[in-house]
Amino acid sequence: MKAGLNEQEPARLARWEKDDLYNRILSRRNPDKKYILHDGPPYANGNIHLGTALNKILKDFVVKVKSGQGFYSPYVPGWDCHGLPIEHKVDKELGDKKLALTKNDIRKLCREYAAKWLDVQRQSFKRLGVIGDWDNPYITMDYVYESITLKEFYRVYKAGEVYKGAKPVYWCSSCVTALAEAEVEYASHTSFSIFVKFPLEEGSASKLGITEPVSAVIWTTTPWTLPANMAISANPAEEYSVMRVDKVQDDAQAGNLKEGELLLVAAPRWSLVKSISGDSLEHLQTKHPFYDRTSMIILGDHVLMTDGTGLVHTAPAHGLEDYAVGNKYGIEVYNPVDDYGKFREDLPLFGGMDINKANKKIIDLMQDNGTLIAWGKMEHSYPHCWRCKEPVIYRSTPQWFISMEVNGLREKALDAVYNKVKFIPSWGSNRIGSMVENRPDWCISRQRVWGVPIALFTCRKCEGVIFNEEMEKKVIDSFVKMGADAWFEHDVEYYLGKDAKCPHCGSGDIRQETDILDVWFDSGTSHAAVCEARPELGEADMYLEGSDQHRGWFQSSLLESIATRGKAPFKEILTHGFLVDADMKKMSKSVGNVVLPEEIIAKHGAEIMRLWVASEDYTDDIRISDEIIKRQVESYRKIRNTMRYLLGNLYDFNPDEDSVPFAEMMDLDRYILLKLDETLNKIYAGYEDYQFHAFLPCFYEFLHNRSISSVFRYIKRQALFV
Repeated sequence: MKAGLNEQEPARLARWEKDDLYNRILSRRNPDKKYILHDGPPYANGNIHLGTALNKILKDFVVKVKSGQGFYSPYVPGWDCHGLPIEHKVDKELGDKKLALTKNDIRKLCREYAAKWLDVQRQSFKRLGVIGDWDNPYITMDYVYESITLKEFYRVYKAGEVYKGAKPVYWCSSCVTALAEAEVEYASHTSFSIFVKFPLEEGSASKLGITEPVSAVIWTTTPWTLPANMAISANPAEEYSVMRVDKVQDDAQAGNLKEGELLLVAAPRWSLVKSISGDSLEHLQTKHPFYDRTSMIILGDHVLMTDGTGLVHTAPAHGLEDYAVGNKYGIEVYNPVDDYGKFREDLPLFGGMDINKANKKIIDLMQDNGTLIAWGKMEHSYPHCWRCKEPVIYRSTPQWFISMEVNGLREKALDAVYNKVKFIPSWGSNRIGSMVENRPDWCISRQRVWGVPIALFTCRKCEGVIFNEEMEKKVIDSFVKMGADAWFEHDVEYYLGKDAKCPHCGSGDIRQETDILDVWFDSGTSHAAVCEARPELGEADMYLEGSDQHRGWFQSSLLESIATRGKAPFKEILTHGFLVDADMKKMSKSVGNVVLPEEIIAKHGAEIMRLWVASEDYTDDIRISDEIIKRQVESYRKIRNTMRYLLGNLYDFNPDEDSVPFAEMMDLDRYILLKLDETLNKIYAGYEDYQFHAFLPCFYEFLHNRSISSVFRYIKRQALFV
């Protein structure tokens, strides 16, 4: 392109930086009239991609439009530097060397890794033409930020909303840590699909008026959870049937189904022997399919009739609904799976086995002992770890949680979502609202090294938490001086004193917590660590991110602020869609349809990328391809050439001497100015509603207006005679 944007833009950016353009703009605005867009922190763990570029450019549009409207609108960029994404990369680079390092050795390497990529990303964002306080960003691994994060945790803890409990959470056996819902992605996965008989004990069958052997039938896609089975759940409001098997299909994968035997299921498939109400099944005892113990039938509204048999295999250690219904009946939360996805050594029959490899072994065992009816495989959507992309499991482990019910956290959050916060587009309110309505308690602990530790002490004897004002102050002061590394440098004696005793039971056997905080809690406290802490900022008007942050940063920020301040940390939430190619297919390296921002900039310049962002309706998925970029190049060329022509005709125009009052202008001149005013009003109305894509069609319509084109032609003809 003749404009040479890829060559001229760096010089222009250098001039902006030299002239301190960011602060010069702010100095001309009234600080009492603020509009604050608070930057959501990207992870400092690699080069930026086109989605990150789109996000930063949209933010730049908001800030510049608000600044143009006269608002004092500082932009403080930020980076998320803690957590699994960075530690995972460092782990891969270290390999077996990690085993010889201390926690603070690893933390130092994580800090260096994050700092390296932070600088790389900073240069990339500046190259996009985004103006901000790049020399003074906020960084979640800064010592002061870490100390404020801990203060916020203590505020939630002192409000009584934090507790420790053993309950099922998403668990990644590859990364060896609990995961939040926002750290789970759903992808296609092939699982076993099995139907299993749980024979009713003779006394339970007789309670149903059945004198023959009868088996309750369950269906599951996780055979590995059967060792943890402690019950079977039935729906009290549904009808069940005792059926006699008429005919057995000749199926190579059929198990031990025999003609004439009796089965208890939800819907009749063979000859009906007896109908039974769901509530009458309560407390009936069945025999576990391969262990010498019983599994009681219990009742739960979570049981659906749409899949399986209407009788749900219940393992309280491996599912939230199982845990909840089991808790009502006082059923043991038995977890035979260790941190690495293997059965514990003391588990009979399968001890030491990887749970995935054990699936077929369990099926074979039930095939041999007569409890397997049939098995097969099915492909379905299944949760995977966002970082290592491996399938995750539900597993009961001791974790720290923030209760959604204590102090009405869920209710207050929903009130903010539905009544207090403006969402752009408006459907965002229902999306995040449904997530908050149905989410479990927030699991905030991670079994990793790189992050802000859960700086608490517990008594090994009574499990009580040791916390007081003196300890709180000493820990926070050490964080301010050394950052979160201080927790791993100092021991119990340093923080509590040599003769510290548990205030609950008097024991001196005190344990220093080793888990770190969920990285979403880190970034969720940015309203306190950044907006409240920096004098040029203040309460945020807008948070702007991709729509995936409804279950990520938007939600963690909302819950943390509601828990500590009773209100949302933002007034508006703007979300944008994801990038797809020209055929609306998701961007994928394997498919080969990924477009890199640095390639566009090197070939065409950042301004072309910004024009592409301005031309797209960001509320939906956003298309990008080489052909789309070429069209933006043509659009830019049309705009540039028009401006060059007009400026060329105005080279000797002196406004002070040559301006003509509107009333004395020719009709054609007045017409053009009226059309310009009409165009600007449309564009400004779009800007007011954050509809930036309104600009290009309005501007193009103005440029291509036939009457205006005729004026341009007239000017051109007149120029020939000058």
